[in-house]
Amino acid sequence: MHPIRFVLGGCRSGKSNYALNYANTHWQPPKCFIATSEPLDHEMQVRIANHQKERGPDWHTIECPIKICDTIQKESQKYSGMLLDCITLWINNLMCRDMDGISIKKQILLLIEGLKKTTCPILIVSNEVGMGIVPENAMARQYRDLVGYCNQQIALISEHVVFMVAGIPMTLKG
Repeated sequence: MHPIRFVLGGCRSGKSNYALNYANTHWQPPKCFIATSEPLDHEMQVRIANHQKERGPDWHTIECPIKICDTIQKESQKYSGMLLDCITLWINNLMCRDMDGISIKKQILLLIEGLKKTTCPILIVSNEVGMGIVPENAMARQYRDLVGYCNQQIALISEHVVFMVAGIPMTLKG
């Protein structure tokens, strides 16, 4: 199994920037960025374009809102490293396609098994969603619980886990 690095933190904590800087420092081209966001509105279209520009020409981007495990398995042998950003949007995408909690947990376990078989280093970004108040509605609680479950599973198999706060990385594992 190649090294798995996991970076998590709150919104705007600097986790994506940290992950990109790490990958640019430690990996040679070709590098792969797996994007789980979807350009559903103008704001997201602008954000995605800006992020692609920031990454530069050394990066190949694969837009993959749902089948990230398949993509990692099929593409990992082509790259010196893969950066997956982010797990929270992936869980959101699964929920928006009317998958129930049991089906999503199965997808999470498939991802974990796939990550164990990657042929290159992988860096995974996710939000820490369990540090706030308990959401007032069932869907938001389910989302929080599924992201928390997924984060725990990824952290368990990761060689390194970094938690970002205000742009400052704190090593939790590794």
